[in-house]
Amino acid sequence: MADATGKLSSAADSAQVRAYLNGLHDRITQAAEAIDTATFRRDVWQRPEGGGGESRILADGSVFERAGVSFSHVFGERLPQSASNLRPEIAGAAFEAMGISLVFHPRNPYVPTTHCNVRFLLAKPGTGTPVWWFGGGFDLTPYYPFDEDVLHWHSIAREACEPFGAGLYERYKQWCDRYFFLPHRQETRGVGGLFFDDLEDGGFAHCFAFLRGVGDHFLPAYMPIAERRKNHPWGERERNFQLYRRGRYVEFNLLYDRGTLFGLQSRGRTESILMSMPPLARWDYDWQPQPGSPEERLYTDFLRPRDYLAELKPGP
Repeated sequence: MADATGKLSSAADSAQVRAYLNGLHDRITQAAEAIDTATFRRDVWQRPEGGGGESRILADGSVFERAGVSFSHVFGERLPQSASNLRPEIAGAAFEAMGISLVFHPRNPYVPTTHCNVRFLLAKPGTGTPVWWFGGGFDLTPYYPFDEDVLHWHSIAREACEPFGAGLYERYKQWCDRYFFLPHRQETRGVGGLFFDDLEDGGFAHCFAFLRGVGDHFLPAYMPIAERRKNHPWGERERNFQLYRRGRYVEFNLLYDRGTLFGLQSRGRTESILMSMPPLARWDYDWQPQPGSPEERLYTDFLRPRDYLAELKPGP
């Protein structure tokens, strides 16, 4: 059961996790504002069932059409089903969950959309010891991919994993490819990145260090790409394709995304949960790319699992 403050007792130090997430929230906000002309609206909210958070939304900027960075720390007496599907022994347990979630939807179609999430969950069954785990990752969704950008993205993802053991990048990269996949479209959402969940092996300190490694590598992975592409010329054709591909983002988030389901099932704040949606999107019936076009290259070369670091070669 939660105590009067909503905190669950455990050997895992949730205060440390919260302090790190609050700092990361500020760093990401500042980095986005530094390359844009707009600033974030800051919206502090409380959850009636316990906890709350702060959602920060940037809209109609010169670089980001919409950028959302949200921190939440919620607790309750009954764990949502989406968090216990793989752990029936904690179904219905009291819980404490916190995390950072962000989505950047750029204005320029040559700048990729990106998503990052790092989270911690602590559950305490009525009988038994507390159970905790970490999850998260980041992924990239380009509309007009550049090989050097995809290489940079995956190189930084690998760098985040390297201190924690051999094969972790490959494992979490493959997990990302499987997770961000739209079965009804038979395509990946983008070019992937890292995804991990239910991380507890090695103890709290080790897992928390890995979470920090992933969180700390997001800005070095994404910001150089945004800086490089934000002034690339574009027109109506590129804009229409960007809006069409944003429709896939909406489909994934509403049909498959575990974080969205957890937020809605835990009666989280709907505005914050759905801030990941793009401000505009479109669906065209039976649209097909022109043969040999840049749009076709996205489909043939990038919307499938690939070992980018082995297959793409850096330029001179």
